[in-house]
Amino acid sequence: MSNTQQTPEVLWAQRSSTTDEEKNYVYLTIGVPDVPAKSLKLDITPTKLTFTGTSESKKTTYHVELEFYAEIDPENSKTHHTAANIQMVLRKKDMKEEYWPRLLKDSKKAHFLRTDFDKWVDEDEQNEAPEDDYMNQFGGAGGMGGMGGMGEDGGFGGIDFSKLGGGAGGDMPGMEGLGGGDEDEDDDDDDEDMPDLAEPEDDKTAGKGKSKIEEIDESK
Repeated sequence: MSNTQQTPEVLWAQRSSTTDEEKNYVYLTIGVPDVPAKSLKLDITPTKLTFTGTSESKKTTYHVELEFYAEIDPENSKTHHTAANIQMVLRKKDMKEEYWPRLLKDSKKAHFLRTDFDKWVDEDEQNEAPEDDYMNQFGGAGGMGGMGGMGEDGGFGGIDFSKLGGGAGGDMPGMEGLGGGDEDEDDDDDDEDMPDLAEPEDDKTAGKGKSKIEEIDESK
């Protein structure tokens, strides 16, 4: 059975800066599941990206060509290969405050191209947005010389998962009152009160017993 050819989904977002080169980039994700590094070819020039990769498990060959709106700097761009996709941070060559109006040179809408809303920040809000630092997320990856910077382990280096929240031992919001600590303390308090309730009975009984013994002694 021969492989079918398919155009993969491409997601993109961007940042811009006139002073910091590392904050002047395009973030690109090409969705190509189950494509091993040995079965793909990625060629990036200042004006164009060409990708071809084959998934034997899905019997599909993915191919896409992207001609950029403006030039990028391949030498200072990075890429990472996972089992689900190819992730790239492409450094923009020209440092400008304005965003690119679109990713591609051709203004015609491409059916496979989508905005990556998980990473997108509006141009006038990017300075107030949390620091993404996507370049450092590709920890240890080199610049793209052909396939440079592509990893085969499927991991995503450089992320500190402890910063994602929900650390072990921390209090979990919304879980107040579900623990047994307070209930145990209440039970202990109840147990401590029980002897006090019994003391009057013991004293009363003890008193009666003493009185009867004395009366008997007097009758003798």
